[in-house]
Amino acid sequence: MGAGIAHAFLLAGAEVVVVERDRDAADAARARVTGSLAKSVERGDTDESARELAERAVFAVDYAEFARCGLVVEAVPEDFALKAAALRAVEEHLDDGAWLATNTSSLSVDKLAAELARPERFCGLHFFNPVPASKLVELVLGAATSDVLARTARDWISALGKTAVVVHDAPGFASSRLGVAIALEAMRMVEEGVASAEDIDAAMTLGYRHPTGPLRTTDLVGLDVRLGIAEYLHSTLGDRFAPPQILRDKVARGELGRKTGQGFFSYE
Repeated sequence: MGAGIAHAFLLAGAEVVVVERDRDAADAARARVTGSLAKSVERGDTDESARELAERAVFAVDYAEFARCGLVVEAVPEDFALKAAALRAVEEHLDDGAWLATNTSSLSVDKLAAELARPERFCGLHFFNPVPASKLVELVLGAATSDVLARTARDWISALGKTAVVVHDAPGFASSRLGVAIALEAMRMVEEGVASAEDIDAAMTLGYRHPTGPLRTTDLVGLDVRLGIAEYLHSTLGDRFAPPQILRDKVARGELGRKTGQGFFSYE
């Protein structure tokens, strides 16, 4: 997600700083971003060359690099303690006029904001995979989010060529809550032998015109990510979001979707 967000801002003309946990991760991020930028150039998505785009990106391992940024979007894994620690560390290095956002897909923006010294300068910017192709960003407003940030964030999203859907902080927001509900029911149908994964997805893509079925979308998002979201929604919204056993079993076996080559579908 971080590489995709960096890609989107670079295409929009921004200068981008990517900070990773160590040098190997930073080098891997550089390879992902430069590779995806080259594909955008080949598709004609930009008039700039891949070299010109890449020259506006810095890949580092020190949070102090964020001191030059006007906006930082956190995109670490979906774990509250990890996100809170990353956000606190970033905030220490930001200029007083800088803004801070989380890319969380389900965690409470208000609870994350409570970990910060300047919660009014914080919001949720929930990007969707794959970020460069997706036209949607969910703008999540916390109780402390300033009106100036709410307006400014809409402008950022528009500048990226995307559409903002504005929601107030609630478990799962709008998109994750609806998407996970459909996906969990699809998993239960596979578990119960109602239909195959292929036919369940076909029912949604052909019958309801979803661009991708709920199970293939789960493979793209990552079964481990979906499990984490479902567990959080289960704890906050009740049993209708209880993760099916088939999801727990697949995660336990390491079948996490496209990133491991096997999820509800197989990938080479």
